[in-house]
Amino acid sequence: MKTAQCINRILFPVIKKIGFAVCFSVLFLFPPDLYAGNESMRTAVDQVGREICFPEDPGRVVSLAPSITEIIYALGREDRLKGATLYSDFPLPAEKLPKVGSYVHLDLERIVALNPDLCIAVKDGNPKATVDRLNAFGIPVYAVNPVDLDSVINAVYQIGDLLNAKEKADDLAREMTSRIKRVDNLVSQSELRPKVFFQIGISPIVTVGENTFLNELIVRAGGINLGRGGSSAYPRFSREEVLCMNPDIIIITSMARAELFERVKKQWASWPQLSAVQKNQIYIVDSNILDRPTPRMVDGLKMLARLIHPELFDD
Repeated sequence: MKTAQCINRILFPVIKKIGFAVCFSVLFLFPPDLYAGNESMRTAVDQVGREICFPEDPGRVVSLAPSITEIIYALGREDRLKGATLYSDFPLPAEKLPKVGSYVHLDLERIVALNPDLCIAVKDGNPKATVDRLNAFGIPVYAVNPVDLDSVINAVYQIGDLLNAKEKADDLAREMTSRIKRVDNLVSQSELRPKVFFQIGISPIVTVGENTFLNELIVRAGGINLGRGGSSAYPRFSREEVLCMNPDIIIITSMARAELFERVKKQWASWPQLSAVQKNQIYIVDSNILDRPTPRMVDGLKMLARLIHPELFDD
């Protein structure tokens, strides 16, 4: 399998000329080890335990998730990006990259047409079937699996190693770690733990459970996540249930449709008995800063800490 991944430079011209069906036939008719490549290759084990063979210095990279795109830009290796998924919109120049579908509905043909040396995927989101088909074409796919802040930092290290940006990755990881510790130190100064209801869905009302990035950020920012405790990562609540929990703070995330989320805020504000209303602590925040496993999550952590514990911050 490793050898098969290393013959991608031979297969790509064939793919472009004669199409997918014929190329799959080529793979089965001619065993991969018959091909001999001259390009310097190396191997690495990705975050899901697969051994990947890819060029020593990959110059054509396709990102299979917006978070991967952000990390590559943060590492200063955006010149290698030849394609990205829809909603890869940060930083702004990423919007101009050729798009290869959404990260849950990848366009295999567009990816192959970009002739990548390496694709970088996320375990939670990218369809395994598409990754397997890319591997069948000899296209190496390295998967990361960020599930918390520590594994986001680890993903930065690993992508930096893949793209020969170790020094920049080290600097970025150290900065992230230092900023997280500063928030931890601030939050530790207060014994107060306000009850937080974090709303990510409007109809029905959806919040975040324990096994999510956002739960870690809420807890680390010094709050109690009212969505914790159940088996679902994204539990649903009725309005009456939320009112009974009486959150001290309500945070609503928005990627767009600003007017809609403002209406939701006004609906909560119409219940004067709510602690969050009495304290004037109903907020709308940008979901991209909190949802994407990238270095910007540290910005999101600090933002949440400031909303939950404004008394700890000296403007």
